[in-house]
Amino acid sequence: MMKNRIETRILSNGIRTVIEPVPNVRSAALGIYVEAGSAYENPENNGISHMLEHMMFKGTSHRTAREIAMETALLGDDMNAYTAKELTCYYARVLDEHLPAMAEIIGDMFKNSLFDEGDLEKEKGVILDEIDMYEDSPEDLVQEQLQRIVWEEHPLGYIISGTEENVRRITRSELVTFWQEYYTAERMVISVAGNIEPEAVCELLERCFGSIPGGAERRTIQPPVYRPRRVCLQKEVEQVHICMGFPGISHTDRNSYTLSIANNIIGGSGSSRLFQRIREEKGLCYSLYSYGSSYHQTGTLQIYCGMSEENLEPVCQGILTALAEMKREGPTGEEFAQTLSQIRSELLLSMENTHNRMNNNARNLIYMGRIVTIEEILNELSQVTREDVMDYLETYCKPDLMSVVLAGSIDEHGEMEHVINSL
Repeated sequence: MMKNRIETRILSNGIRTVIEPVPNVRSAALGIYVEAGSAYENPENNGISHMLEHMMFKGTSHRTAREIAMETALLGDDMNAYTAKELTCYYARVLDEHLPAMAEIIGDMFKNSLFDEGDLEKEKGVILDEIDMYEDSPEDLVQEQLQRIVWEEHPLGYIISGTEENVRRITRSELVTFWQEYYTAERMVISVAGNIEPEAVCELLERCFGSIPGGAERRTIQPPVYRPRRVCLQKEVEQVHICMGFPGISHTDRNSYTLSIANNIIGGSGSSRLFQRIREEKGLCYSLYSYGSSYHQTGTLQIYCGMSEENLEPVCQGILTALAEMKREGPTGEEFAQTLSQIRSELLLSMENTHNRMNNNARNLIYMGRIVTIEEILNELSQVTREDVMDYLETYCKPDLMSVVLAGSIDEHGEMEHVINSL
């Protein structure tokens, strides 16, 4: 019987791979992770990682864009990609029997994409529409803008989709140069999880991806400096949208488990203090949540809320009061036990999905340099104390470190700026 054992191997060209057999399932998940994203860009080419992700689907020397779409549809049509600040990921989840065919298609895209000039010009229109869609979503806008302002001119704060000016200006030559520089073996991790046999998968990956060029030096990002800022954006919307932010931690920081627990208790679930007090008990808003964003060298803790204009001040004061109480008194025993139970359930249930296993393994290898098991995570979480949570909040959630971005009808309600500046 096949053992559920995670293996890490390196292809002949240097690509790191992680392979996890999962018995008793019929699916296989494949992910190719490239250390390329907006954090590796500059003001002149911001948006090029996202543009490149789009263009990878537009045809190779062996397949047209339509043929790629038709072939993947025959295999289940579960192939997609996304660009983040530090990663670009191409992934697919198929029946185990279709894994070789899907791997061959994605391998063809990585090795033989054409980046046709005409396709590039058409796709720029699609990306510009995507940017407009983002601008039309104040919930997304305030969260992205907070990342932009706290890191100031550092690339980690760049908008992933780039600027409209850059999207219109970037040339095919620039795109190909970026592809050749960043889509190299040393900057890639391939993760596979599902009903697979490791030796056969390793041979498959070698065949499909083993000829991708290597030899390039892996570039690192200079760590940014967090600077607290407050910004109000004029936006003709019915609600007011705010995002509060504090400095956070990197993926490898020893406090990452403490952050998981603190965030869950503050605003990371429906039972959290903020959600229960501000939404359920007082009815001051509909959407309210918090989350941590971690990167290679730094991170943020962010709290989002959307509300009517007259509720802005009580919501902001309610958030600050809850944080102050947590720092002063710590979480209750009931909150702690409930949070640990919830996180444990979410982790274990996520492992029933081969895509989640594939993604977790890849991110562990990229950010931690090793595989972190569920058992290790649960053990580390169980070691966190109330005092750890209080110390974390006292260190990272100081009032003078708070940043705020507000989007709303400031022209009609100028007093909102006063509320934000007086916090």
